[in-house]
Amino acid sequence: MPLRIRAQAALVIVLAFALAACSRPASTGGATTPGVRVTEVDLGRSLNADKTIGDKTDSFRAADTIYAAVVTEGSSSNAALKARWTYQDGQLVDESVRTIAPAGKATTEFHISKPDGLPTGKYKIEVSVDGASAGTKNFEIK
Repeated sequence: MPLRIRAQAALVIVLAFALAACSRPASTGGATTPGVRVTEVDLGRSLNADKTIGDKTDSFRAADTIYAAVVTEGSSSNAALKARWTYQDGQLVDESVRTIAPAGKATTEFHISKPDGLPTGKYKIEVSVDGASAGTKNFEIK
């Protein structure tokens, strides 16, 4: 067999192995999941038994506990759902993370309050899933 044909055959074999290696999904160390997406963020002063908001509002008093009900769809064995609450110019008020393992539609609750009351002004909650922004909601303390 001439040298040129052997070199071409070897090249074809190397390329076939390279292509096969590139087409395999990368290992994440855990189970792969279809993912979770946020479909709704509601705010209010109280929660129902199913973690939905009892009285939706975006206007609060300083002494109120402010509840956020974050509705997600999808499935995951280990998703990080984060709520980041900020005041006026982006000053951080609170940030918390819940590890969720939904299989379909699910509601997760977050809340903030301050014993001596939150300052009046404009606020925002930003929700993220596994580090990716998934929604925001503005509200006000009067």
